[in-house]
Amino acid sequence: MIICHEMKWSDCLSHQIWPEIKKGWKDEDKNIHFFWGLGGSNVADIKECERLGEEWWYVDTGYFTEQIIRYPKPEIHNYARTYFRIIRGGIHTGGGVYIPESTRLKELQDKAIVGPFQGWSKGRNKVLVCPSSPTVTFHINGISQQEWIDQVVAQLKEHTDREIVVRNKPRPGNQWFGTDIKDDLKDTHALVTNMSLSAIDAIMNMVPAFTHQRNVASQVTSRDIRKIEKPFKPGVKTMREWMMVMSEHQFTLNEIGSGVAYEALKRQYENKVL
Repeated sequence: MIICHEMKWSDCLSHQIWPEIKKGWKDEDKNIHFFWGLGGSNVADIKECERLGEEWWYVDTGYFTEQIIRYPKPEIHNYARTYFRIIRGGIHTGGGVYIPESTRLKELQDKAIVGPFQGWSKGRNKVLVCPSSPTVTFHINGISQQEWIDQVVAQLKEHTDREIVVRNKPRPGNQWFGTDIKDDLKDTHALVTNMSLSAIDAIMNMVPAFTHQRNVASQVTSRDIRKIEKPFKPGVKTMREWMMVMSEHQFTLNEIGSGVAYEALKRQYENKVL
């Protein structure tokens, strides 16, 4: 049975996504749960799925995508260029099957949604700290967002004399609303985050990152803040393969409804070609 956990907020994008999931996902002889984000009762419901050993999938904004309009209410500006990630048993993919013949990354590049990996910058100065949302930080780290920031900044000060700049998620009323992270990345030596997709912004702007082990970028980033002066910088081949795997976990609404997402994810998680 396909079980899409409904969000009470009438403007939530899940109300557009769930009908496509139900249309494009093959019903199997077991409960399969889908969650949009970690709001509402989703965290408790996910824990219940895990307790029962039932399959669950997490749906959220994509890794390489045209951004949705977030305020005053979420809207999809261009359906053909807007992708949503679908991940089994976690909020980010921890890897996947590298498919050399896949064209999904090329399609994204042809749409000018993402470019090729440009290599790594040199001679930049500051360290940029970008926390995940309070909800995700507590879910992953078990502490408040401010506690996480304080801990990370304190650790960084033990191992570098560089300027440390904190950039939070842009939200109405805060100092980052209406700003672009690309501007903050221009003189950044390295970015530090827990689960934020700012790690992808950093990497695609030639800035190495330090992330939590469950971040989607964990395979191509550092973990140990003590090595802040010498961050991990994978080669071009590794970066391209990582980008290709990420592109296999995100889909447009049309691809979700048509079954493309189901078939691609079966290959990723069960190595089945349908």
